Amino acid sequence: MTMPKKRLDAPAAPRERAFLRIFVREGALLTGHFLLSSGLHSGQYVQCALVLRKPSVAARLAKALAAPFKKPGAGVEIVAAPAVGGIVVGYELARALKAESVFAERKEGRMVFRRGFSVPRGARVLVAEDVVTTGKSTQEVIQAVRAQGGRIAGIAALVRRGASSLEIKGRAPFHALISLRLPTYEPTRCPLCREGVPITSPGSRRLR
Repeated sequence: MTMPKKRLDAPAAPRERAFLRIFVREGALLTGHFLLSSGLHSGQYVQCALVLRKPSVAARLAKALAAPFKKPGAGVEIVAAPAVGGIVVGYELARALKAESVFAERKEGRMVFRRGFSVPRGARVLVAEDVVTTGKSTQEVIQAVRAQGGRIAGIAALVRRGASSLEIKGRAPFHALISLRLPTYEPTRCPLCREGVPITSPGSRRLR
């Protein structure tokens, strides 16, 4: 089900609206009662997998998202993403930037690089996400990169939801194709819970 327009604080910039239309067209903006990966609840969910299922669309979005990091001096060598949601975004960004693509996975409660992935000391790393809400997964990937001696060149996300800022030491740039104001609630203060609306967890953080 697509999200009713009255519940969506849509981007004002024409370029952002064009990208948003892609999400609407692919049915990626959902309504209901959702448990987000952050642990917060929301009546709206951005299902980026429905947009990224089409390689041509994924490549187009990644090309646009990569543009700010192609400027002189950016020098992105590796794109790192959290599994599972960020993998496709990270791969397509790496393709657009002619960089390597790696992803981090959660092991014993923290993000680590496995499968032979590593970040050479001093490498400039772009952290890729599909959707950023609180930035928790992003920060965890940043910690994994820095633990191996990598340098954060920036953060890129398809969607930034909410008004919360993502503060990164070193003032690494953060770029998102779309910024949306979608209300989120602490579980104890969720009006949808009070109304008894069934909750679903479409994210990947709790996958085993």
